[in-house]
Formats: sequence, structure tokens, C-alpha cells
Amino acid sequence: MEEKRRRLQEWIDGSRSIVFFGGAGVSTESGIPDFRSTDGLYNMQYKYPPETIISRSFFDRDPEEFYRFYRDKMLFPEAKPNAAHRKLAELEQAGKLNAVVTQNIDGLHQAAGSRTVYELHGSVHRNYCMKCRQFYDLDFMIRGEGMPRCSVCGGTVKPDVVLYEEGLDEETMEAAILAISRADLLIIGGTSLAVYPAAGLIRYYQGDRLALINKTPTPYDRQAGLLLAGPIGEILGGVAVR
Repeated sequence: MEEKRRRLQEWIDGSRSIVFFGGAGVSTESGIPDFRSTDGLYNMQYKYPPETIISRSFFDRDPEEFYRFYRDKMLFPEAKPNAAHRKLAELEQAGKLNAVVTQNIDGLHQAAGSRTVYELHGSVHRNYCMKCRQFYDLDFMIRGEGMPRCSVCGGTVKPDVVLYEEGLDEETMEAAILAISRADLLIIGGTSLAVYPAAGLIRYYQGDRLALINKTPTPYDRQAGLLLAGPIGEILGGVAVR
């Protein structure tokens, strides 16, 4: 493992256009549960499976139940950036990292100081009235009860989060693809690489330095030139920026 960490350091030292692509595992060290681990959302017991509740058809059919689950299990206002978030921000500030591409919706990369962040699945920090497009912040959603209503027109306020059965934002996808295609080092971390179309972004990487950091195996392990198994905060947090 020490040899692998030394190689990761060497790759980072020799790179000037790094892109990081991450998933739920990046935020578990901040106290936010992932979806597919033994204690993740998919393994919790509800009246309906979580993947059903966070679908667009369920949102349209039973918004009250959707918001009960959403506020209870998907909002973590007290969560703080961990060592992985902070190191990525530091790499960007040093001019080595060009972009973070994330499947997470928690906003922790921005909270850590990262500026170029492509949020494939949206953000809990952005909420809009479905009727008049009035903007509302995270605090508005947390304070409310039941179905959130717009104070301007009375419409339903929906989080800017991509639900199952909804497509990803095209501009965000295009920007993420461009960043990945131009990277001289792609670091993938904290993701099972099982959710498409996000996982398919890897095929746009043209370089020969692909580092994969995850606690468990992924379908792309064989494609990685460097495979590190372990907590991403611990591994990235140990990287020197120079």
C-alpha cells in the first residue's frame, strides 16, 4: 500500500490538469450515509424502497411522503468537509486540479473551497418553485413541513436534485466530459461506478494515468493503472501539494 501511495504522489506531482470524479463514498467520512453499503439508504426499511421514493413518478404521485423521506434521510446540514474535500480544494488552488465531477448532492466540495464542481445529480442547496422558478435555499427546505410551497405563487418547491426517471443536465454533462477528456490524471474515488450514465463518463478519459480509490471492488478495477483500497479521506488527505 505504501508503494501505491508513493506512486499516487508521483502522479500528482507530475500532473497539471487533474480531474477528480467521485461518489457517495467521498462524503461518508463526513457522516453522510451512502446508498449501497450494508448501512446505506438502500438497506434501510421503509414503507417503500428508497429508490422508489426518490423517483420522479413517486414525487408526482405522493409528494408528501417524498418530502418526509427527503428531509429525514437526504439532508445533512451539519455535515462538514473531510480531508478528501479539503485536499481537492487545495490541489485546485495550487493550479493542479482542473475540476471535480461529483455524483453527490451535498455541496461539501464547494464548502471546502472547490470552485469548479460539476454536480451531475444536482444539489440540495438549490430549490426552485416548479411554477414561477423562484429560488429557495437549503434552510427553507429544512424549516418547512409537509410539501414546501412557494411564498410568491403558491407552487410546489422542488429540490434541484436529479431523481430516478429524470435525465441529467446536458450542460453539466458536457462540461464534465470536456474536463475529463482533457485530464492528464483522472482520480476516481468513493464510487461503486454502478450508476449510469454518470459511470460511463470514464470512457472519455484519453490519458494513461487512471487512479481508482475505493473501499470495495468496482467494475473498472482492471482499467485502473493504480488501485488503492481504503478510506478516501485518509488516502487523499496524505497527499502533499507541491
